[in-house]
Amino acid sequence: MKTVFPDIAAYPSLLEILEDAARRRPGEVAMALAADEGMLHAWSAPEVLRRSRLAAWRLYALGMRPGDRLLTWCPSGPELAALTFGAIRLGVAIVPLDLRMAAEVIERIAAHADTAWMAIGAGRDAPDVRDVQLPDVVMRTVPALVGEAGTDGEQPFPDDWEAQLDTVPRPTRDTLFEIVFTSGTTGVPKGAMLSHGNILATLDAADQVVPRRQHRLVSLLPLSHLFGQLELGYALIAGAPILYIRSRNPRVIFEAIREHHVTTMVVVPQVLDLFWSAIEREVAKQGREASFARLRSIARRLPYALRRRIFARIHERLGGRLELFVCSAAFLPPALQQAWEDVGVVVLQGFGATECGFATANRVNEHPQGVVGKPVPHVEVRLDPESSEVVVRGENVFRGYWRDVEATAATLDAEGWYHTGDTGHWNERDQLVLSGRIKNMIVLPNGLNVYPEDIENVLREAGLRDTVVLETAPGRIEAVVLPPDEPLMPRPGAAPEPRARTPEEAAAMRARIDAAVKAANARLGIHQRVEGWRLWPEPDFPRTHTLKIKRGLVRAWLASDAPLPVRDEVEAAPDA
Repeated sequence: MKTVFPDIAAYPSLLEILEDAARRRPGEVAMALAADEGMLHAWSAPEVLRRSRLAAWRLYALGMRPGDRLLTWCPSGPELAALTFGAIRLGVAIVPLDLRMAAEVIERIAAHADTAWMAIGAGRDAPDVRDVQLPDVVMRTVPALVGEAGTDGEQPFPDDWEAQLDTVPRPTRDTLFEIVFTSGTTGVPKGAMLSHGNILATLDAADQVVPRRQHRLVSLLPLSHLFGQLELGYALIAGAPILYIRSRNPRVIFEAIREHHVTTMVVVPQVLDLFWSAIEREVAKQGREASFARLRSIARRLPYALRRRIFARIHERLGGRLELFVCSAAFLPPALQQAWEDVGVVVLQGFGATECGFATANRVNEHPQGVVGKPVPHVEVRLDPESSEVVVRGENVFRGYWRDVEATAATLDAEGWYHTGDTGHWNERDQLVLSGRIKNMIVLPNGLNVYPEDIENVLREAGLRDTVVLETAPGRIEAVVLPPDEPLMPRPGAAPEPRARTPEEAAAMRARIDAAVKAANARLGIHQRVEGWRLWPEPDFPRTHTLKIKRGLVRAWLASDAPLPVRDEVEAAPDA
């Protein structure tokens, strides 16, 4: 079937995305959920729309009205998608919560959002609210809000419930869609306010960057994050069935990807790393590393269709149709991008933030490594002449921070430019190359500036999968490193158990880290070089729901008078 894309610029609100999808593709499955117990909630767009109206009425019956805020704390899936559109119909702004937020953070966000309603997930992978103290908040489960009318002893709906619901004014582009709060670990969290128009502008730009084709999507992203919400909106616009995967079991993940015949995935770099590591382990198990490397070097010079034929066995494991990764949210190692493109999968890298959606992106016919592309359509991007900070302006830029005039003024200037906090430069092809975060920048005693991300990227290319670079004393740069032989996490969740090592294995690990640090230092400038390293005491760093490292927690551990013990008594390495 030919893919027909609507005119996103003509949509008056996000509600039309679902309503239009229901009209255009009434008999096709729009979304489903792959869980450990099998496939769940395989719903068409009309079914999602119907359940969204049930949810809208239930929220209305609870007393919610346009302009109110609804906390959502739930794993991704069709039920949460239906609830989100139910809130949209009612003109209620959602306040999405990270599944791993601590109880006190949830309480702080609920207070600052000034809301009395929460929708929470159900089931074994849902959050536990028993430790959250929200006595004045009315809680309902997401399954109950989107379920059939009259279930679980519910009072019958009035005969005219749909007519009553339709008296509620429909949202517009100016309607507040959501408030996305920072973690709020300390102090008052900041809540970025995003309107329907902000999201539609980003989706319109994405439509002009991502090639129009018959996509089939598999999602590992949380719907509590803008990246996941944009993926959902694009899937409905493109008529692309989207399969949510809730399992943390790699076998379930790969089976779902294969059976869904995925063509496109929106991912963060660590997911690409996870998948590629699985491929490399299989190659090593078969003793084919040398031939695999030779084939990659040959395929690199061929058209993508031929690359996929050469590596047909890999593509069979991935459903046989995977052609595109859309990647953002963190540094993408050039070697990782090259690896996937060698086997015939284009990797489109972009740059953006919650406050501005996508600002720049590469294209399918131009996706060099190490750059995040050119400005997307209808978005202005420039660099501050003094600080090289990336600033963005356009309909995609948020409306400010919820009830925080000072934070808004510090980030959003009078001319509408959003100051991202990221620095970079334009290359010779007018593509953006990022340097790092201003707040992470190290100012050395000699006045030189060092961006930890630059060093971390080189360490990664030298063989250390994840590191956090910090200044431990004036002018002294150290790296906190992960054990290089620990398995990757397939998605956010409980960390794996530490792996016991023999003294010989611990010594080999130290030597491997030493060698990687020295190799990285050979490529770094004198002022960037790592003078020592320390081993992080767990198999993985603390991370956000999009797998970004929580640098503040690593910094606090390093600064502690009595830091956590380090496994195998490997606390630090000699100066590199």
